[in-house]
Amino acid sequence: MARWQPKASERLALAALDLFAERGYENTTVIDIAQRAGLTKSTFFRHFQDKREVLFGGDTMTGLLVEAIAAAPATATPFEAVAHALDTAGREAFTPARREFSARRRAVIAANPELQEREALKGLGLTAAMIGALKRRGVPDLTAYVAAELGALAGKIAYARWSETADGDDYSEYVQRAFGEVRAASASC
Repeated sequence: MARWQPKASERLALAALDLFAERGYENTTVIDIAQRAGLTKSTFFRHFQDKREVLFGGDTMTGLLVEAIAAAPATATPFEAVAHALDTAGREAFTPARREFSARRRAVIAANPELQEREALKGLGLTAAMIGALKRRGVPDLTAYVAAELGALAGKIAYARWSETADGDDYSEYVQRAFGEVRAASASC
């Protein structure tokens, strides 16, 4: 087996998703995942800390969101900066080619409490990163917290709707709709 394998992390994630769906999360080992991907156990651990992490993409999304908040127009409100970030990150992470994977990933996570917990922790980490990025833009603490929390809610809504449908809408369109809905709902609270 070759020492270097192209797209190893993607292959591992796809193998894990297939195995989790076929056998269940509890009945799948790291060795099973590595073998299904045509890789070694040590290659798995070069990419992921444990089998829980294989479906969560490390810190990629965090980096995308933080960079995009920093790059948002200076005139953007905190909420608009978060919307800009989720739209920008989504264009890179949630492409039409990833829609089927995302739908399958959501189903596997929904079937396993340990993965649900990891998904919730990932969400908390993303929200905290957005709060930090907003603060670096000079946004006051409470405003940064509220904008990030509302943005995280809109992002979660957009992701769920995007991954559940097979229509031609880009993730960006789901983000825009979800942010509009969250803004309207928060105004009526």
